[in-house]
Amino acid sequence: MVTHSQTLDRGLRILEALAAADGPRSIAELTQAIDVHRSIVYRMVRTLEAHRLVSRRPDGRYELGFGLSALARSVSPAVQSAALPALSALADDVGMTAFLVVPDGDEVVTLASVEPRRTHVHVAYRPGVRHSVHLGAPGIAVLAGRPPQPGEAERVTEARERGWASSHGEVLSGMRSVAAPVVDNRGEVAAAVAVVYVADESDPADLGKRVIAAAAAVVERLG
Repeated sequence: MVTHSQTLDRGLRILEALAAADGPRSIAELTQAIDVHRSIVYRMVRTLEAHRLVSRRPDGRYELGFGLSALARSVSPAVQSAALPALSALADDVGMTAFLVVPDGDEVVTLASVEPRRTHVHVAYRPGVRHSVHLGAPGIAVLAGRPPQPGEAERVTEARERGWASSHGEVLSGMRSVAAPVVDNRGEVAAAVAVVYVADESDPADLGKRVIAAAAAVVERLG
């Protein structure tokens, strides 16, 4: 029988709720998100704040803290180091937020993101966002980078054939995403490169070519 710490579980759920949110959250909103008494959430948040894992804004709401960045740098450092130049170039090229996800069991988690420098409006997408590998362009791209599986979804097969995946509103309501897998020299899917943007007239096929090129640049830097 597997046992776990309820306190630690609640703290991690708070971090996950903040990572999935589209902005800072109040104690009341976090209480509703993880379905735990307000006083417990307050104590947990104060503890996380003391460790710089969350940060309190002047209006009393909370967001992820810079302490998480120090922890994140220790996760897949080679992949992150290889990806950041490609993400920066991609973000500036298309004027959209570019990000990197890595597979984690049946999920993918955002490891790094870069916002474009020359646009006034773009979608913020924070590291730490986690979702099912079967949802969203990044997850589908990860599956497409793997060998074909019996009974796999048609969209995975299609993404494998063209080299990129797309999605609309599966992870963030109203948002589109295009992604391509990063397949290392061992033939394993190390990550996926993606862009996220508000639904507009952008051509997914053109974005697909650009994320494929960015993924190839990451593979080249990985060596």
